[in-house]
Amino acid sequence: MEFDGADWSLMEPDFMKILLFMCGEGLGHTSRCLALGKEFLAAGHDVHFGAYGYSKELIEKTGYKAHEIPPELTLVGDKGSLSLSKSIGATFRNGQLFGGAELRKLLKKLEPDVVLSDGYYLGILAAKARKIPVYIIAHQFNMIEFFEGKGPLTGFLGIFVKKFYTHIFSGVDGIIVPDFPLPYSVNRRNFTLSRELNDTIFFSGPIIRQSYAEIEAKVLKSPNILCTIGAFGYRAAIFKSVLEAARLDPGINYSFILGPGISSEELPERPGNVEFVEFTDNPFPYFKGSDAVITAGGHSTLLESLSFGLPVLSFPDERHNEQENNATVLEENGYGRRMSYLTRPEVILACIREVLEAENYREKTERLRKLAEALNGPGAVRELLESRIEPQSSVEIR
Repeated sequence: MEFDGADWSLMEPDFMKILLFMCGEGLGHTSRCLALGKEFLAAGHDVHFGAYGYSKELIEKTGYKAHEIPPELTLVGDKGSLSLSKSIGATFRNGQLFGGAELRKLLKKLEPDVVLSDGYYLGILAAKARKIPVYIIAHQFNMIEFFEGKGPLTGFLGIFVKKFYTHIFSGVDGIIVPDFPLPYSVNRRNFTLSRELNDTIFFSGPIIRQSYAEIEAKVLKSPNILCTIGAFGYRAAIFKSVLEAARLDPGINYSFILGPGISSEELPERPGNVEFVEFTDNPFPYFKGSDAVITAGGHSTLLESLSFGLPVLSFPDERHNEQENNATVLEENGYGRRMSYLTRPEVILACIREVLEAENYREKTERLRKLAEALNGPGAVRELLESRIEPQSSVEIR
């Protein structure tokens, strides 16, 4: 059959040009975008990354090019707690909320078929201004909780923020939730969207850079606890408490993956059952070689842990409502325990023994590992966009 005289056997499939924006506060956004970029590129699509700070460095370290974009948020904490007032002040002092013109220039230059924005709101506004289809990747939908009970000025700001993100969620072409679908969702306490948006919401499943089946396990002494708390800033005290818990039972082994910007030489002497691992952008062999994970309450690391079938001890940042909600669901669903900045080393050890010895924890997290494999989050997002986005043109093979 002929169409307009063209030989369609010599035409490539309709490949999309995709621009991925990511928030640089927390490397979970970057990790998800790397997973999606890998999936899109493997399918032949044209992928561009927009990032800043360490996120941009990590994208480029992985082997991809990234466009510099203006930051829009700075998080500041102290002694285990997120300080909202200090974070707001630092953000405005750095003049980080006024980069729309720069982003519009980038969009005009690239002319993408679709924009995916992982927690980066300036990119959404810029894409909407140019009438480019835009999807948000998000797992936190009740940010108003951050502002409640913190004084009248902060409360007033919270009202403005709620109107802003309500406008964002109602204006995008789709909302991609990188979590297990309900009732297994880790973010279910943070999921408070209007029913009017139901048709735009898509639970993709975890968006992980490396699947369980792709990874060869790091050979570690068993049992092994993987700790990703880091060792600096307001989490340093938690790091030290976990280190003290390790000293109490030499029969349990630990791998401490350090945060970027810190060396093992700066840390206190470690016991023989503890290994300090310099920061790595590929922790997945350690996930597969371990028996449980100790981490903060960040959504991405929790999903990575559960996708590898591991129970979790979660130390959420205090007054960080999203992390506290995640850790609460973790405990309610039997995937692990919610810990505290004040938890003593003896209690940390008791909880470690509990998740190692009680079979019900591993049974539930193993079920999630298999579910993550079946859902194939990156592939599900690719198929969603391929079904909805009309590329600007096809490319004839010469």
